[in-house]
Amino acid sequence: MKIMLKNRQTNTLARLFKPALLIAGLLGAGVLLAQPPQDFSKVEIKTNKLAEGFYYLEGSGGQIGVLTGDDGVFMVDDQYAPLSDKITAAVKAISNKPVRYIVNTHYHGDHVGGNLNFAKGGAVIVAHENLRKRLAGGLTNNDPGKALTAEQRMSLPVITYENAMDFHFNGHDIHVFHVQPSHTDGDSMVQFKDLNVIMTGDVFRTVSYPRADAMANGSVLGIMAVYQQMIDMSDDKTLFVPGHGDVSKRSDVQAQLKMLVTIRDRIQAGIKAGKTLEQVQADKPSTEFDARWSAGSVTNTVLVEGMYNELKSKK
Repeated sequence: MKIMLKNRQTNTLARLFKPALLIAGLLGAGVLLAQPPQDFSKVEIKTNKLAEGFYYLEGSGGQIGVLTGDDGVFMVDDQYAPLSDKITAAVKAISNKPVRYIVNTHYHGDHVGGNLNFAKGGAVIVAHENLRKRLAGGLTNNDPGKALTAEQRMSLPVITYENAMDFHFNGHDIHVFHVQPSHTDGDSMVQFKDLNVIMTGDVFRTVSYPRADAMANGSVLGIMAVYQQMIDMSDDKTLFVPGHGDVSKRSDVQAQLKMLVTIRDRIQAGIKAGKTLEQVQADKPSTEFDARWSAGSVTNTVLVEGMYNELKSKK
């Protein structure tokens, strides 16, 4: 098994304003340890096979990628800590090999909460360098003078990268790459090249309008730019496994992007006409999409406000 680091130019989106409403309901400092008010004893882990040796697991939180083979198990994300035993049991049902690597797609607790448990079992945690900084800051309340305990250090990624890195594992080529600030500023996507599968983390979801974490330099416009990147790097047979929701094809990404472009252009026209946020909201620029996409903490009101503020600050 070979790991090779790559230097790749990553586009970044300069942003002057961070719409605070876009993080309503998100976990803040101490995200790694925080858990939602939920009875995890009732959560069941569902195993879905996408290709020979490749699965994704559904439970509570972000979807988990599992690549099995002679070299061991390669995972993407690990959900909440109380679910680690159930996730381990689900993995053992499809492989008798140990979990060797886990790539974290971003720092939110529903994707990285199990890091410590799996690290204690011998897994090596890998992530973008910004993700490690945010997790460490959460554990110390961003106090640079506070040292982490040995157990806290185990919960952090031990291998980080800046732009991209490749794994050659179980006979597969796996490309892990950083995208510009979108859901957060530490987002990774994981491309299983020969399987034509891409794990997107929460940059791409099918359960509601996109969510940008302003506390972590997230950007709705950045998400739109990454959607175009996903389209450009895929073909009609590519499968995208979102952080939450249904496995999708390139046409699904294109449809989401087209919707967001429509909403953005309407908001931009309102700004050009000198309209206030309240006036643009009253115009209902997302009205025909709301029944399908306005849900959870990312309602149409939150999306429009976030887009308005970003577009206004760029102007």
